[in-house]
Parts: sequence; structure tokens; C-alpha cells
Amino acid sequence: MSFTFAVFTYIVAMISDAFLIFFSIFHVIAFDELKTDSKNPIDQCNSLNPLVIPEYLIHFFFNLLFLFGGQWISFAINIPLMAYHIKRYQSRPVMSGFGLYDPTSIMNADKLYKYQREGWIKLSFYLFSFFYYLYGMIRALITV
Repeated sequence: MSFTFAVFTYIVAMISDAFLIFFSIFHVIAFDELKTDSKNPIDQCNSLNPLVIPEYLIHFFFNLLFLFGGQWISFAINIPLMAYHIKRYQSRPVMSGFGLYDPTSIMNADKLYKYQREGWIKLSFYLFSFFYYLYGMIRALITV
């Protein structure tokens, strides 16, 4: 057993992925509150928009580590979500600040459903990824 850069990469990815799981859970809960009229759209967007850039940066950071560490399968698994993040951020509504959610259009039923489904899909992807990174870390520790 040796501590290599690949092991370090998987440890960083697991810790980062735990944060992304919490972001996704917050995302799902926030849109459920919005759906049940527990919060108003302006407050919800003010709480969700500051989390967009950190989520993307965390995700891109540990994928950059996968790229440098030569963990091609782990990097390839994350490419579709990274491409989706790039596409989603490029097609965001015109706003004065950073973020994806516009308070004037967030209450549309189709967009609300889309955002809620996006949160559930990201949550399931991050959960799957967490266990895959755990497996990858153990595999990297065992192999020489």
C-alpha cells in the first residue's frame, strides 16, 4: 500500500463530492419549498445563485486532478456533467449577478419541474460518484 497522487486525487474527490451532495440536497429542498409556497422566489434565488459558481468550481477542480493523475475513467464519467454545466451556464438568463435562477421566471411550472428534476439527477450522480471514488481510492491503495 502506498500513498500516490491517485489516492490523493480520490480523497479530494470524495471530500469535494460530499460538499456537492449537500449542495444538491439543498437544491432539491429549496425547489420543494418553492413548489409548496413556503418561500418566495426572490429569497430562493438569493440563496441558490451564490452556490452555482462554487459547485462548478469544486466539480471542475477535482476533475482537473483526475486529469493530471491519469484517472481516465473517473474523468470520463464526469465529462457529460461538466459539459452540461458549461452549456447550462452559457445559456443562463441575463441577470446582473452570477447564478442560474431568475426570480421572475422561476415559478413557471415547467421550469420549476425542470430545476427540481435537475437537482434529483445531480444528487443521484454525486451519490454514485462518491461510492465510485471510494472504490477508486481503495483500488489505488491496493495496486502498486
